[in-house]
Amino acid sequence: MTNRLPPLNALKAFEAAARHLSIKRAAEELCVTPGAVSQLIKVLEEYLNVKLFERVTRGIYLTDAGRDYLPSIRNAFRQIGEASERIVAQADSRLLTISATPFFASAWLIPRLASFRSAQPDIDLQIVTSTALVDFSRSDVDIAIRHGMGRYPGLQSDHVVTGEIIAIAAPALVANLGQPEKPSDLTRWPLVHDSERKAWDLWFETHGVLERTTVRGPSFDDSGLLLRAVLAGQGAGLLPAALVEEELRDGRLSQLFPPKRMEDFAYYLVCPDNRRNQPKIVAFRDWILSVR
Repeated sequence: MTNRLPPLNALKAFEAAARHLSIKRAAEELCVTPGAVSQLIKVLEEYLNVKLFERVTRGIYLTDAGRDYLPSIRNAFRQIGEASERIVAQADSRLLTISATPFFASAWLIPRLASFRSAQPDIDLQIVTSTALVDFSRSDVDIAIRHGMGRYPGLQSDHVVTGEIIAIAAPALVANLGQPEKPSDLTRWPLVHDSERKAWDLWFETHGVLERTTVRGPSFDDSGLLLRAVLAGQGAGLLPAALVEEELRDGRLSQLFPPKRMEDFAYYLVCPDNRRNQPKIVAFRDWILSVR
């Protein structure tokens, strides 16, 4: 057999007949006659040189070959549909969908959006909040803003802003372990981590603590969950200073050391390499990198 694909109409007839196990219902769905569906299935069987259906008095049922073939055909049609939907969404140059962490969206992005609307009145923004990494191949998201080290294979990553990071812990944990006098004291503390598990390593390096054992402890992909773990006394944590101002002010958290700027641990604008030159993405990237 050559690499030429089977006739698309024959594949559609096969999938519909297999789903309904009925030639008549497949014909109704495809708006053709039952005879046309039967003929298309026959064309496909001859192309594949295999029998896909058994015909019985009251209907049809799949052969072993048909049952094996069906999942791949259904998946192919699903992928074609999803790809088509993404292309349609991308073609709407007025709509730009941005995925951002809840904290960044509320504390940094939203207060500055008026200037983007002023600079780009023809682009409408749709902002969705999430802490999970975006699967750009399976979502309508155009670009994402994430907090971390900015290393995402296959994606363009642009540094947006570095906030001050602060080491904090629950007062009860501090009372139990004692206020640390120097950063190296925290190498003996229980610690909680971000999902990349890089922040504490970078924090220790920034403070000149080079000799330490492997930093262990639970990790969270959501700053809110990490904060709750710290408040519950599960360990010391590192969070943007602006995120914990209220908890520090009312005494629910204790500051272990002064806030620290760690340039590599920052907010990054992320998008697929093959979309980086779309006009609406270029416009937003130019804007956000200019207002930081």
